[in-house]
Amino acid sequence: MNTPPRILVVEDDDLQYEIYEEALSKDYELVRVTSGSQALDSIPKTQPDLIVLDHILDRGDLGLDYLPEFKELLPFVPIIVVSGALEVQQQMSALQGPRRAHYCLTKPVDVDVLQQVVKTTLAECGETEVVRSFEALERSKRVDALELFSRSTDRLGRQNHIRQQLSESKDRPNISSLARQFGVARRTIIRDLQELIRRGQLKPEVYPEWESEPKE
Repeated sequence: MNTPPRILVVEDDDLQYEIYEEALSKDYELVRVTSGSQALDSIPKTQPDLIVLDHILDRGDLGLDYLPEFKELLPFVPIIVVSGALEVQQQMSALQGPRRAHYCLTKPVDVDVLQQVVKTTLAECGETEVVRSFEALERSKRVDALELFSRSTDRLGRQNHIRQQLSESKDRPNISSLARQFGVARRTIIRDLQELIRRGQLKPEVYPEWESEPKE
């Protein structure tokens, strides 16, 4: 039998916690504490999969003050802040930066919204979000590598054709004509000629100094 996800609820209001119990206890294991310091004490013993955090807590604790410590202990565990005492700027601050919450819900919380947000957070945030980011980064690197390889292959193929054409002609290369033939800019052809000369595949006189250096 699969163990249900564990939610650490940091909430000092009994009535509010009853709402959480009614909305979430059927599908999740709830662990309740009433202050930020209690939450820090409980985390090593019962590591949660999600934290639901009130802002105004017992003994004057402020939930947002504990965000950095929670993220230090549980960097991949998502956090949902639920409070009726947060200004818009405070909500934005809680949702920004490396040690951020994933959602801010306003009290009185809508039970349907709470259930959906919890479900979405557990499915798509935290470790899943980190894995998805790494996978996207790896895909990006592969795409970049393939693009670079493709460009390199195109350049070498074009340079080979240019070398063959020039070896069969005694005329100076027509930069504009070559650019039109291969569908590239004039500066690209000039660079091709310079590379071929540096590699010893063309004689220097093929591209005399009367041509200016290509500009970036």
